[in-house]
Amino acid sequence: MVHITDSVAWVGKIDWELRKFHGDEYSTHRGTSYNAYLVRDRKTVLIDTVWKPFAEEFVEGLSRIIDLTKIDAIVANHAEIDHSGALPTLMERIPNTAIYCTANGVKSLKGHYHKDWDFRVVKTGDRLKTGDRELIFIEAPMLHWPDSMMCYLTDEKILFSNDAFGQHYASEFLFNDLVDQNELFTEALKYYANILTPFSSLVVKKIEEILSFNLPVSMICPSHGVIWRTNPTQIVEKYLEWAKDYQENQITILYDTMWEGTRKLAEAITQGVRDSIPQTEVKLYNLSKTDKNDVVAEVFKSKGILVGSPTINHGILTSLAAFFEEVKGLSMKEKKAAAFGCYGWSGEGVKILNEQLRLSGFEVVSEGFKLLWEPDESALLLAREFGKQVAKQFL
Repeated sequence: MVHITDSVAWVGKIDWELRKFHGDEYSTHRGTSYNAYLVRDRKTVLIDTVWKPFAEEFVEGLSRIIDLTKIDAIVANHAEIDHSGALPTLMERIPNTAIYCTANGVKSLKGHYHKDWDFRVVKTGDRLKTGDRELIFIEAPMLHWPDSMMCYLTDEKILFSNDAFGQHYASEFLFNDLVDQNELFTEALKYYANILTPFSSLVVKKIEEILSFNLPVSMICPSHGVIWRTNPTQIVEKYLEWAKDYQENQITILYDTMWEGTRKLAEAITQGVRDSIPQTEVKLYNLSKTDKNDVVAEVFKSKGILVGSPTINHGILTSLAAFFEEVKGLSMKEKKAAAFGCYGWSGEGVKILNEQLRLSGFEVVSEGFKLLWEPDESALLLAREFGKQVAKQFL
């Protein structure tokens, strides 16, 4: 337990060992935390729980802090397993405790656990009086599930934001002003890019709605990562920036290769881009050897990308295919792209890459560069020139 204020405590779990999340879909190089909060007023309210593997530990730890029967209400801001996983174990001990959630939260919790607990459905503007304070509920559908919501604690002026404004980042320091700022914002951007990008228009609307309530915010307490207590709205400002077709002065080049020909093209093209626009940061990644979520974060930051693959069995290499499957669902906008690759006989690779780029929402600015067999010096010069020309179209 860590006291946030005199009446609010963090009662979550830091998971230092986690390296994959959402099954095997999201990399967590720096671990994560499952943040749960205990509000103690004349009524005691628990806000969220932890992931199922830590359910017993969580409930036992909570029972050492408070008589579990003294918990008057539970707020389930989001029913996904990493937030609600300890509920079944907890509810075995206090089965009649009311659970406050959205209507979609009821559906989701019943779908996960098949229990008919005492659900209390809330919507935006509804309030739960805890004593001298109130919890005000704010629905946040599709940020990032249909059931998601936030709640705001008066007096302390704390926004419990659930998945919004979080990071997969383990730290004993718990607060934003105590951790490495580069690590913090790297993880915050990666989290946004990989999880919230598809909902960017909703992010803007929801933030504008919350701002319209004119609620002062002294702290933002997300469900993963550190608590924003020093200049807490800086992460809100970042979200507004990231949600509006974000890009930095960066071009990212992605490729995979079989016999090094496409790698050689990628390196020559990279040099051409650097020659053409030296003030722009250029990053080069072999997709088969690079973490896909880190790559997604780099693409999110980029104003343009180039993708390369040799042709194999009338198709492209599987790392490229997986990349497109990932980015199609993210719906990134206002980014330009071009393709390249080697081939030995059929040569459809570049055409397929162009099709996939368009389907993924990129503006394809060139028909691409494809080369029969391995590149020699003259071919590498052509590839370098291709990089120069494409780079100008990314400006």
